[in-house]
Amino acid sequence: MSDKTVLIVGGGLDGVRTALEQAEAGAQVTIVEKFPTLGAERIPSDRLIRPEQAFMNPDLDKVRGHNNIRILTYSDIKKINRDNGNIRAHILKHSLRVDNSKCNDCKACIQVCPVNMFDDFDEGLGFRTAVDFCNITTGEYNIYKEDMPVCQETCPVNLDIRSYVGLIADGKHLESLAKIRERLPLPGSIGRICPHPCETACNRQYLDEPISICFLKRFVADVELDQGIEPVYETPEQKYPEKIAIIGAGPAGLTCAHDLARLGYEHIKIFEALPVPGGYLWVGIPEYRLPKKLLQREVDLICNMGVEIQYNTRIGKDVAFEDLKNDYDALFIGAGCHTGLKLRVPGEDDYEGIVDCVTFLREQALGNLPKAKGKLIVIGGGNAAIDSARVGWRMGFDEVYILYRRTKKEMPANSWEIDAAEHEGVILQYLAAPVEILGENGKVTGMKCIKMELGEPDASGRRRPVPIEGSEYIINAETIVPAISQGADLSFLSQGHNFELSRWNTFEIDEETGATNVPGVFAGGDVVTGPDIAIRAIAAGKHAAVGIHEYLRSK
Repeated sequence: MSDKTVLIVGGGLDGVRTALEQAEAGAQVTIVEKFPTLGAERIPSDRLIRPEQAFMNPDLDKVRGHNNIRILTYSDIKKINRDNGNIRAHILKHSLRVDNSKCNDCKACIQVCPVNMFDDFDEGLGFRTAVDFCNITTGEYNIYKEDMPVCQETCPVNLDIRSYVGLIADGKHLESLAKIRERLPLPGSIGRICPHPCETACNRQYLDEPISICFLKRFVADVELDQGIEPVYETPEQKYPEKIAIIGAGPAGLTCAHDLARLGYEHIKIFEALPVPGGYLWVGIPEYRLPKKLLQREVDLICNMGVEIQYNTRIGKDVAFEDLKNDYDALFIGAGCHTGLKLRVPGEDDYEGIVDCVTFLREQALGNLPKAKGKLIVIGGGNAAIDSARVGWRMGFDEVYILYRRTKKEMPANSWEIDAAEHEGVILQYLAAPVEILGENGKVTGMKCIKMELGEPDASGRRRPVPIEGSEYIINAETIVPAISQGADLSFLSQGHNFELSRWNTFEIDEETGATNVPGVFAGGDVVTGPDIAIRAIAAGKHAAVGIHEYLRSK
């Protein structure tokens, strides 16, 4: 029995009793407790509980003094592996912030603590300080501190927001930018276009308004530009010999390449179908939101790490997908969603002048669109629809309309983008949907629409638009841009491939590593999630870089 090891999760009454029984039988016992002290609650059933008697257990001192028992308080089990009948647990032990051996239980810390927070012990009905009074019997204390602030937890790449905002407050702008770059290789670009879910979660909003977390990223990135500083993204001296191929130079692919270069890989090659880097950041985000010069600068910083980008190279046409699998030690797919979805209404494929939003924005960014004239109608309510309309306005169309089948309240686009479009002169028509594309002599002349009304909520939680019978009307237009959604183009995969795909034609992956079911092939970004925000694609690239590193080092 002496070689037996036992892991007990939880330091409550049953955990303490079981640990003592196993230890006295000769086993080596480890207790893992998530709180800073063993609770060991014993609730008397024969009388009311007085505060000084709430936490009592006669076995507590025996457990703490037993030679066969190891106690890990303030600890979490992160992973459990089973191998050949043995169990291995990975445990994260947090640092205690109070030395209880020196604490004399004076409670002065509680009296002077400036933190005022809801007390989770009474379901938020009262308030408490940041001082944890963990056990009345033993008088043990700790200082409560979030392992990860809610803003950082909400950020897909878990930026250390508290630190970089604090550095800005101290006037240390370049130090703040360096802190951001520890997790984000494109701070200037993301600081301009991110819809900042971190700000939506910011606790400051309950007092007045959220911290401008996103624009602060942009601010420190612009400080570096204004001072003419050219940073260098460093790589380690020790290099790994493996060759890694990446499909797509969008935010996922660029981040994956950046993180792999930081780990020491020097043979990284990105294959990009477009003549420019950035993927949708370049051809989907308009110049007025994200200047191409700034994006190019941040891409160049990544390329200077030894990353090579081969442009105008379409996988499946210029380079076979199977060749990449065979010629490289690992492959990351970050191809994005660059296929605009169709309206599926009569006349859509019959006339010149109807172009999906992905093609419209891409061709405009590359300078390939014909001269604007007449009226432009954009169909949809997302950010791509707003971008298409505002780009069309800048191109010089006489009038620009957005047609949306619900009301402004249900539009998924960012509210500030909608307001900006209206301010610029874009006309938004709500509760309307297309039913037919009209044209003459091979060119679009307009669109037949129908009025809608809102019914019961659908699966998205928004009220379902219902057509109003007999309410059809016609809008004249020379150009129509559907902006209803985007899809992934996986035509580069060979026939008979073995990849597991979702019903949305996206890759199924391991969320932690980005690994597909095919060994050595990883995927991330929109080609996994469907069309999503850039910061989540960046997070996917980071996960895949770690997954690729672990895969290559384990071979």
